[in-house]
Amino acid sequence: MIPSLPRPAWLRAATALYVGAFLMFLFVPLVIVAVFAFNDAPYPAPPWHGFTLDWFLGNEAAGRIGLFRDQELLGSVWTSSVVALWVTGLSVAVGTANAFLMERERFPGKGTLSMLMLTPLVIPGVILGISILAFASRVADLWSELFGAEADFLRPGLPLVVLGQFSYIAAIATLTISARLKRFDRTLEDAALNLGASHSAVLWTITLPYLRPALIGSAAIAFLMSFENFNTTLMLVGTDAPLTIMMYGRMREGATPVLNAVSLFLMVASAAIALTLMRRRRSPES
Repeated sequence: MIPSLPRPAWLRAATALYVGAFLMFLFVPLVIVAVFAFNDAPYPAPPWHGFTLDWFLGNEAAGRIGLFRDQELLGSVWTSSVVALWVTGLSVAVGTANAFLMERERFPGKGTLSMLMLTPLVIPGVILGISILAFASRVADLWSELFGAEADFLRPGLPLVVLGQFSYIAAIATLTISARLKRFDRTLEDAALNLGASHSAVLWTITLPYLRPALIGSAAIAFLMSFENFNTTLMLVGTDAPLTIMMYGRMREGATPVLNAVSLFLMVASAAIALTLMRRRRSPES
């Protein structure tokens, strides 16, 4: 158990084999998906038939519509991005408010409320989506009966998708921001107040700058989780299909390397976001 002591050869070999197997389990499927996005064949699987960029740049004249020429796929990417931006904004705003409520205020039932806020995290996404859909549809029917008008935003569609994703992603944002806020030294705020600063000035110049890494991190997590969500989205989606739903439909019709190209695009984008956050975290200002 002491790191400085030599370990037996069999233990070193077993450790290396375990780490290698674990890394292969994680990355080999991703590498295969990425490689066969460039395969010159109409199917996304071995054998290898040569290198091509048709699944990225191909057009209808070539008989292969690539990712960047496929208007349906690009439209679904835009739809997912719009949904993710709405979910991110709402989740970070509400998560920040929740963090201040839970860390700064004292009131009866605070522990119970804290547990209830985390409930969506332990509910399966399909069940969460069905529950929201059933409740929203009932409210929409009641609204129509009482006022004679349709509440379209409560019917399956993008507003309901945003609401469904927000219901559990906000809890993750709350946990991320609360963890940062809990470590904040409140004497800095007290000193600023004693020097004559207003509460709003203290919030904008001291507290929120301290929370900036958590706010950025929670925003990145919220965006990625919303963008790749499938279970809840499937239950609430309308005619405008986000990317995950579009890919699911394409898979059922018959997969082509275009889906590999989409997967590679998402992997590169996610890696770029993760590396950017890692660099910001290591910078002295963070």
